[in-house]
Amino acid sequence: MPTPRRAAARLRLVRTSLFVILVATVSGACGVQPQPSPSPLPTLRESVSPVATPSPSPTPAPTPTFTNPADPALAALIPRVLLGHPVTIPTVKEFGLAPGDIGMVFGEMGDRFRTLQVAFVERPRLSLYAMRMDPPFATTVDLEPYLAAAGEYVGIAGLHRDPWQLKAIAHHLAWVRPGDDATLPGTMIYTWATDGYVFLMTGVNQAQNLAMLQALPGEAPPTPSPLPSRSPAASGSPSASSG
Repeated sequence: MPTPRRAAARLRLVRTSLFVILVATVSGACGVQPQPSPSPLPTLRESVSPVATPSPSPTPAPTPTFTNPADPALAALIPRVLLGHPVTIPTVKEFGLAPGDIGMVFGEMGDRFRTLQVAFVERPRLSLYAMRMDPPFATTVDLEPYLAAAGEYVGIAGLHRDPWQLKAIAHHLAWVRPGDDATLPGTMIYTWATDGYVFLMTGVNQAQNLAMLQALPGEAPPTPSPLPSRSPAASGSPSASSG
């Protein structure tokens, strides 16, 4: 007969075995499987990389052009005859000037000159420079800072702004000034701009000068200022007078 101590030990062994069998049976019946520990989610700082904001590229400045492609449309603006006198319009291969050459006279504006056409009348003498430019287009008023240099380019002895006047001539708004001791007697000088063109002209015969001005594109002069009772006139607007 087993002793009480051995009987107690056997009873504990049986209980332990029954408990293990019971746990295994319940786990198998419920289909419970050990689950792996979830991985920690990435933080916002780890998952999102900062995106650099691109800096806007500066617009490149125009550069002077020292080639002169043929511009038939520009040449076609110039009349072939003025008051019975033939107008010579040479091809671009026949004169050694480029838009950048005369463009230097007109500062930063001249950097946008892209084609150049010259023309002349031998007698009575008249010379014309016609330039086509890239936008933004110049107006006649915009030419004011370059008047002195333009006059010197076509034969004026010195750099003088004072003699130039803004006038309505042959239905165009134009800057005009007389010559000086360095030019032929009776010389008048004109420059004006409109719709992407800039013109510089000298001539010794007033009727012929006006005929060329009228034949070429031009900027219409401003309308007369309204009466004070209707609305005040804009300040700083150049007054136009006929010439």
